[in-house]
Amino acid sequence: MQVNGAPEPFSTSRLDAIPLDVAHAEEMATVLFDPALHTYTGGAPEDVGALRARYERQGAGSPDPAELWWNWVLRLRADGYLAGYVQATVRGTRAEVAWVVGTRWQGRGYAKEAATGLVRHLLERGAVRTVVAHIHPDHAASAAVAAAAGLRPTGERVDGEVRWRRSAHPRAQEAGTAGSADPGRRL
Repeated sequence: MQVNGAPEPFSTSRLDAIPLDVAHAEEMATVLFDPALHTYTGGAPEDVGALRARYERQGAGSPDPAELWWNWVLRLRADGYLAGYVQATVRGTRAEVAWVVGTRWQGRGYAKEAATGLVRHLLERGAVRTVVAHIHPDHAASAAVAAAAGLRPTGERVDGEVRWRRSAHPRAQEAGTAGSADPGRRL
């Protein structure tokens, strides 16, 4: 993982969010094997070697010292299996977040629980004041996850996706103000 600015683990009622490690690649390749997971985001499932290489890049951190890449795998506390991941790209006081739960574990509330836990974890630490996510306008399940995590659609679109936002300040949240767009980057 990143030596400086590494993510801290966090937990929810059923999940442990563990900082991503290259050693997770083999199990995560199984979790993420379904092409349906890429319907709204593009791409295709990666094999173990490709995931290992991506996890090495992510663990090395952003080449931009002003940006932190925080990635966690989601371990189900009940059975010890990995079920997905959450991630945050942190720049200053703003974090752009994403979540993926493997097909086998969908429909059980894990994505809502993980995203809510991630947003709470980021905002409670104090440095992050604004959390954003970009969601395909036809991805109702992901929109429901964002809403459960307290994010609200802003009406802005970035690369065809709706920007959702939550601020640590309720008045800013209601106003729907947003920061500048982040360049697209697949973690």
